[in-house]
Amino acid sequence: MQTKYGIVKQSIKSKILDGTYEAHQKIQSESEMMKQFNVSRHTVRLAIGELVSEGWLYREQGAGTFCADRTIQTAKNGIISRKNIAIVTTYISDYIFPSIIRGAEAYLSEQGYHVSLFSTNNNHEKEREYLEKIITQGFDGAIIEPTKSAYSNPNINYYLNLERLNIPYIMINAYYEALEPISVVVDDEKGAFMQTEHLIKQGHRDIVGFFKTDDMQGTLRMKGYLKAHRVHKIPLNPKLITTYQTDEKNSKPLEKLKQLLTNTEDKPTAIVCYNDELAIMLINVLREMNLKVPQDISIVGFDNSFFAELSEVKLTSVDHPKAELGKTAGKMILNLIKQQENSKEAKKPVESVVFPTELIVRNSTRELPLKGKSLETIK
Repeated sequence: MQTKYGIVKQSIKSKILDGTYEAHQKIQSESEMMKQFNVSRHTVRLAIGELVSEGWLYREQGAGTFCADRTIQTAKNGIISRKNIAIVTTYISDYIFPSIIRGAEAYLSEQGYHVSLFSTNNNHEKEREYLEKIITQGFDGAIIEPTKSAYSNPNINYYLNLERLNIPYIMINAYYEALEPISVVVDDEKGAFMQTEHLIKQGHRDIVGFFKTDDMQGTLRMKGYLKAHRVHKIPLNPKLITTYQTDEKNSKPLEKLKQLLTNTEDKPTAIVCYNDELAIMLINVLREMNLKVPQDISIVGFDNSFFAELSEVKLTSVDHPKAELGKTAGKMILNLIKQQENSKEAKKPVESVVFPTELIVRNSTRELPLKGKSLETIK
């Protein structure tokens, strides 16, 4: 359990790291902090004293306590330009993340850079913790996958402080719109459009869609699903759209599918999945209900992960560049670093990259006969 003075100390430190306190700016008075944290003056002074001794703050007799200039301090400590890159992803060892990380790490290692890996577990507090490390530990730049990118981010100030301190970063897989950062992403909307259109062209009309909507990828994939229905003039049944959050991914979609399959009115003939990981979980639900893929129901994944080939039913899925995306991110962050250093090796200005999508068709989907129409009329 954190001590009272530790809480005060961390609060002051966080305000320095997120840019609330800038170099040589006076911090709150002891009386104000006593009131804010409901602690004694001794506790406040203990916290401030440690931060002074660690070089975060300095005192001026009769004037107060001020934020130290950390750029000078870090230069003295010799931790600038150590050829260190931080890679921050929501997960490290799960799903497609190892492939993305290997792509970036292999390229950066070839260029003589050391890579430090951090996983936020899609948690904003963890994201804040690692942003603080990037700011304080002399990283030359960072490749970051945003946490719950569809939501307003409580750590925006840390990113703004990265920019103020000239620490370049790029975002992968998604980005925070408010920041308009340089990013490397997949065309999620187009990919989901292709998922859905493939099923529509096979004659499916009752297509259930499952989308994780606390990240940008999920919201864009839902948009692509909706757009495919509109383009092909297929009426949308709202009951066939299921959204869920990260902490619900192992329960809500599975429960919803079971409900839909036991309800004869809204029974789907096909499923569009947020990703392959979910597709495999839903295939297990279908198996438990004695339904076969694709004979009884068709299913399409996203990411063309190892799940697509390892599953008993080879999964039709939208391709994700994975390692190539990671390598591209590595090239971009090094180019940004060289531009910061005014290096002659710096290439043309770095711009965001959107990878195009491709549907890899396997045998998890099948054509259905259309009532009163030929399939050719919508192809």
